[in-house]
Amino acid sequence: MMLISIATGIGLQKKIREKVSAFNGDIVITNYDTNFSNDSQIPISKDQEFYPEFNLVEGIKHIQVTASKGGVIRTEDDFEGIIVKGVGSDYNWQYFEEFLVEGKLPDLTGELNSDILVSEYLANRLNLKLGDRIATFFMNSDSSRPPRSRGFSIVGIYNSRFQQFDEQYIIADIRHIQALNRWEEDQIGAFELFVEDFDNIETIGNQVYVETASDLDTQTIRQKYGSIFEWLDLFDFNIALIIGIMILVAGINMITALLVLILERTQMIGILKALGSNDWSVRKIFLYNAMYLIMLGLAFGNIIGIGLLLIQKYFKLFPLDPDTYYVTEAPVYLEPGYIILLNLGTFVLCLLMLLIPSYIISRISPVKAIRFE
Repeated sequence: MMLISIATGIGLQKKIREKVSAFNGDIVITNYDTNFSNDSQIPISKDQEFYPEFNLVEGIKHIQVTASKGGVIRTEDDFEGIIVKGVGSDYNWQYFEEFLVEGKLPDLTGELNSDILVSEYLANRLNLKLGDRIATFFMNSDSSRPPRSRGFSIVGIYNSRFQQFDEQYIIADIRHIQALNRWEEDQIGAFELFVEDFDNIETIGNQVYVETASDLDTQTIRQKYGSIFEWLDLFDFNIALIIGIMILVAGINMITALLVLILERTQMIGILKALGSNDWSVRKIFLYNAMYLIMLGLAFGNIIGIGLLLIQKYFKLFPLDPDTYYVTEAPVYLEPGYIILLNLGTFVLCLLMLLIPSYIISRISPVKAIRFE
């Protein structure tokens, strides 16, 4: 139970975090203003000392440029509000390769093209398919001027199972956003950074904020999507609660088993004491036997627990509601480190809990124990 709770709890946290990172990066550097929308309005220069390699702070593994602009997709029968996220040749496609369900990823390495990536959610709502050309309209900064339009061709369809993002984002070449906003070639909307260890994201985020210019703002995805990560943090409490309950149950069972062993071997205890054995040497006999039982239980527990986790990992037998959990099946995260620590911790704690009941042996009188029936 402890193995399953840790593997599925951490697996779900990791999977959802990766999906949020796929659309936003781990740390976002933008212009310091009061615009809290997803629409890049005031550009920042790409000519920064930390780009294209972020060496100011340790723990950053990748940096990429992006820009976004709100618009509307118009078809013959319907329309839908969307956010076009513009990305460049330095974009990290790692997560979208996993999300891709049809077609291919846009090629942004050559000349400007109209290739885009749309979500399966939008494709189903607007009855779109691969190869379709869609008309997209964007508002001008000057409201007196008519909207500007762009035609895009769908080359890929993705599904992240995260409807909050799937219902909004299409991925296109950042040069389209630059042209729509009348920006220069070196002007972009934001820098997105990816960290090596997400557990240190707050520390790294603060260091990045200090190292960047005063007219730039830094925000981690934990800050940007606080409600999502507060919900994910609850999993840590649930995991700790399950582990605590299971260790308590295991300890009580082992204490009961040890007391039964002592009761069954009362005469043996009396004889050993009568022959000159001290209390500690007799207690060690029972503790060694209890250690054997704990190790036997851990062995069976590991075989069953890891076996079930491997079955779920490769055969995905247990589904989840994507509207609630953002994934279609219970994700599994297996890592030897926490498995070893969990086994060692359980073994040590159960053994420590047995020291108190083993003290009963020192209270047994040899004469009464030998006569015990």
